[in-house]
Amino acid sequence: MQDDGSASCACKGIRRCLKCENVKGKEQLETNEPKAVHQFLYDPETRLAVPRDADSSCFSFPGVFLQEDFISEEEEVELIRTIDRDVWNDSQSGRRKQDFGPKVNFKKQKVRLSSFSGLPAVSRSLVLRMQSEASLEDFRPVEQCNLEYLPQRGSSIDPHLDDSWLWGERLVTVNMLSDTTLTMSLEERLKEAGLEVEEVQVSVLLPRRSLLVLFGEARHRWKHSIRREDIQDRRVCSTFRELSEDFLSGGRHEEMGAKLLDISLSFRGTPV
Repeated sequence: MQDDGSASCACKGIRRCLKCENVKGKEQLETNEPKAVHQFLYDPETRLAVPRDADSSCFSFPGVFLQEDFISEEEEVELIRTIDRDVWNDSQSGRRKQDFGPKVNFKKQKVRLSSFSGLPAVSRSLVLRMQSEASLEDFRPVEQCNLEYLPQRGSSIDPHLDDSWLWGERLVTVNMLSDTTLTMSLEERLKEAGLEVEEVQVSVLLPRRSLLVLFGEARHRWKHSIRREDIQDRRVCSTFRELSEDFLSGGRHEEMGAKLLDISLSFRGTPV
């Protein structure tokens, strides 16, 4: 069930939500902002990053696929109803989550199968629909993470790159309940755009019920985040991850990969 934003805080380190700010004081949690950030907006038709001011030129922004209306309004209602039947666990930065995937220690590069029972039954039709897209026809996810964002909790997620030891080339997300913005950031000079600033940000608008795929440079070079100010209403997203080449046929860990796929695609999963 949805909470009212008063759940216990799960923030650690520099991460924060509105509750921990009220307890610890916002000033103690502030981090240094970059001196200069150049802002762009992603245009899905031209696949260009378009400047928000007249001081810069557009540049190609590869590695993003966006499909609007991937699910219908009726499907969204049923998906959220089914998702909310499972337990939501508090996560950092004001989020709640449900994990359908193996237990992984990324630092030690170890995977445990003991509690992994596969993706949930409700996702079978979603995966089949994804595979009907030419760029996703061989997409076989082994992990699904549902995340809930609420404005009254100050929900967000910090800029980050997803692991690439276990997780493969494509990150696939279904965005539900509200429009939001994914912020792509690069903390280096962008030579192809002739920019000398400390950070470049590209805003990718995610309509409600859309499908987003990150791959290539958008997956491995640009960090992605959801800013607090871009959560205006409840947002639930389901992100699906595939295996890296090391866990596929011919890879160093293909035996483990085969076991993960067998479990995942049984679609009998419960949150771990």
